[in-house]
Amino acid sequence: MKNSLNKSQIERFSRQLIIKNIGPRGQKKILSSKILVVGVGGLGSPAAESLVRAGVGTIGLIDNDIINLSNIHRQSLFNSKDIKKLKVDVAAKKLKEINPLTKIKIYKLRLNRKNIENIIKNYDLVIDGSDNFKTKFLINDYSIKLKKKLITAAISKFDGHIFTFDFKNKKNASLKDFYQENEVSDDILNCEFEGVLGTTALIVGAMQANEALKMIMEIGQSLKNQILIIDLLNLNFRKVKFKK
Repeated sequence: MKNSLNKSQIERFSRQLIIKNIGPRGQKKILSSKILVVGVGGLGSPAAESLVRAGVGTIGLIDNDIINLSNIHRQSLFNSKDIKKLKVDVAAKKLKEINPLTKIKIYKLRLNRKNIENIIKNYDLVIDGSDNFKTKFLINDYSIKLKKKLITAAISKFDGHIFTFDFKNKKNASLKDFYQENEVSDDILNCEFEGVLGTTALIVGAMQANEALKMIMEIGQSLKNQILIIDLLNLNFRKVKFKK
């Protein structure tokens, strides 16, 4: 990483560079960061887009799904011309158009115990936009094992939940400390039956990206040992503490 930003970087990121908490030092941390986004859907799309616009150096995208018509209303990287194409292929192309300097790595697969460690170990932070608890708990377990930062979220209707974890500190709680079960029904994450407003996905995904940037720059407060509960219908935000 160079000691100073070049002219193009200064112009591209000028509006966030002038923020006192960020400045050139914070921007250089963003530029050198490596973030993995699991699931390029309702949460992963706005999260990845926000991170690329902020200048994250390397973004990994994991998803093996194709785009269908019902995705378009909430998955911000896709449009009607993208139907039947692989999500990671379309997302990578569009993200490169936004910021050609960000390295985009794609993984056309579903995470499992055989492949997860070799992928996650290459990143500083993981954003979990998956839609099932088996994957969420798997990401949680390997983030603990590899001492990674993790931001996970879930959405339904007008509601969202966000957790942030930094597993370099063994005293911090994890996702399993909140749910306290090895298996949780995926019905509470099922947008097909419960429904979800597109703006809910966009807001919560963007908030995941915001938390990631704060953690990369080591600024502000995190949700350590807390869950942020978002009710967009009544515009209520509240934090609930939980313990390891």
